[in-house]
Amino acid sequence: MSVEPQTRRLNAIDILSRKGGTPIVSLTSYHAHTAAIMDPHVDFILVGDSLGMVMHGLESTIPVTLDMMILQGLAVMRGSKRALVVVDMPFGSYEESPQAAFRSAARIMKETGCGAVKMEGGVHMAETVRFLTQRGIPVMGHIGLTPQSFNTMGGFKVQGKTEASVAAVLADARAIADAGAFALVVEGVIEPVAREITQSVAIPTIGIGASPDCDGQILVLEDMLGLSPRVPKFVKKFGNLGGLIGEAISSYAEEVKARTFPAPENVYTLKTPAATEAAAKSKG
Repeated sequence: MSVEPQTRRLNAIDILSRKGGTPIVSLTSYHAHTAAIMDPHVDFILVGDSLGMVMHGLESTIPVTLDMMILQGLAVMRGSKRALVVVDMPFGSYEESPQAAFRSAARIMKETGCGAVKMEGGVHMAETVRFLTQRGIPVMGHIGLTPQSFNTMGGFKVQGKTEASVAAVLADARAIADAGAFALVVEGVIEPVAREITQSVAIPTIGIGASPDCDGQILVLEDMLGLSPRVPKFVKKFGNLGGLIGEAISSYAEEVKARTFPAPENVYTLKTPAATEAAAKSKG
């Protein structure tokens, strides 16, 4: 009896080793079925706290809870086999102290089985990143436009437009890399600065609204599939599933109203002996 070889799931070290090599491909996912579809094509799947806006219609990521992240992280782990799964640490689950962050991260990894966590923040979070990585938790950093900080940033604002902003974002990148993160999401940073960050740190940079020179790219799946009503400038729509879904639902509604669905082939009928015999003869 032949046994299919088990697929080895990528890990944080695999992603780290891709620095300067073949670009790293990533997307967000919050469901088992989308994770299964993207799994053969991406290197890591991010269970982003963007699920607050995408799945729940929230105005920001701030209300997202640890329980929400764990629930969707479990779903993505069930749907994927090959890609590294990284789960976002939501607002309020790690900022208080390195010890609080460790408890939250350990719970995420224990309860989902994921291979890494992601947290936002630069210089001020370096101590926490170091604390976690020294205790066996792979951490992906996130600098630049950090959505969890939009209240103190004054909104979702592009970073790197002033000398002070350039210096700050470069310092953030270096601090997180030096603290032991295995990769770094660079979001909403003007292209020359994002390129400079990529050249100045020894870990892979994952761009989103950054530079094609980053070591990889990530997008929110629903944005690039045309399912989100409003998307940032940096998003390219690689599909228009919103329109296709709308057309399919419209056709369904019309057939229900016209009583053409369900059709005979879509319903169950009681099989009489005569009908069973007739079916057998037709097959013979």
